[in-house]
Amino acid sequence: MGQVSLRGIRKSYGSVDVIKGIDLEVADGEFMVFVGPSGCGKSTTLRMIAGLESVTAGDLLIDGVRANDLRPADRGAAMVFQSYALYPHMTVAENMGFALKMAGVPGPRRDEQVRNAAEILRITELLKRYPKELSGGQRQRVAIGRSIVRKPKVFLFDEPLSNLDAALRVNMRIELSRLHKELGTTMIYVTHDQVEAMTLGNRIAVFNKGVVEQLGAPMELYNRPANEFVATFIGAPRINLIARPPVTGAAAGHRALWDLLAGSAPASAQRAGLRPEHLHLAPAGQGIAAKVVLAEHLGDSSIIHLRVDGIADLLSAKVGTEHNTVEAEQAIGLTPDATWALVFGADGRLIL
Repeated sequence: MGQVSLRGIRKSYGSVDVIKGIDLEVADGEFMVFVGPSGCGKSTTLRMIAGLESVTAGDLLIDGVRANDLRPADRGAAMVFQSYALYPHMTVAENMGFALKMAGVPGPRRDEQVRNAAEILRITELLKRYPKELSGGQRQRVAIGRSIVRKPKVFLFDEPLSNLDAALRVNMRIELSRLHKELGTTMIYVTHDQVEAMTLGNRIAVFNKGVVEQLGAPMELYNRPANEFVATFIGAPRINLIARPPVTGAAAGHRALWDLLAGSAPASAQRAGLRPEHLHLAPAGQGIAAKVVLAEHLGDSSIIHLRVDGIADLLSAKVGTEHNTVEAEQAIGLTPDATWALVFGADGRLIL
């Protein structure tokens, strides 16, 4: 079992409140992702679960047992860090089995657990090598294997892929998903990368300034964000936000776009949001007039950055290959799909 409960968890350093009251339930066998910008409190929360940081207030329970005062070794959690922290003078097998050796596990049993973990991670052929002979991805697998051999109730990952290049990160995401399905063990994963969050998590907790702004399934957060922070943090390219135009003197393009997205919204509406894939292009003279500022052609799709008269920020449209000839300075029309519009109030909360 690997159920984790955070009840009113707070963390302070002197007079500075870092974690400001978190209530969160992680189900047994769940893959939970903590995501948010640097300094939001996600890693601190993970370290409190691991026992590497003390809890200032609240209750931390692992399988129903209060763990606030338990030693890290007694919590049944294993942590994988951003840095691999492998012993350079030990082989892969020795690195993976070191914690078992320190715990007094007999050699034959220790070797068996190391071999089993290596088979799961597909690194059996690396067991006799030293860390200097491994690639970054192989080193990270060894670090994960060092945790697997302990057979923990909960795996804790603290940005484990951030030191890898883009291609290796994709491969390791696939491997981590496979590993979770194979082991069925609870995993809590910290990242600032919303792509990792969306592709790995059963549920995502979006952190901001020491609080959880929203907790939910990936597509729930994407399609129905609780507020502007979640809407802008989840999704790449980021969501387009259009401020309510002034009562008088509004530019025609600004007014037309607002009316399409939020014309039926209550008077409290202050900003309308639309994802780039829902902002479609049309020939000049059709829809809302815009000018292309930058066209990023990616092969399978294009990101078109546009200026609409009266709107301070550029708008982004994510379009297909039919628009791979669009160029900067080109006049173009916009036809937004208003059925996907999100409307936010003055406090940033979603109201429509």
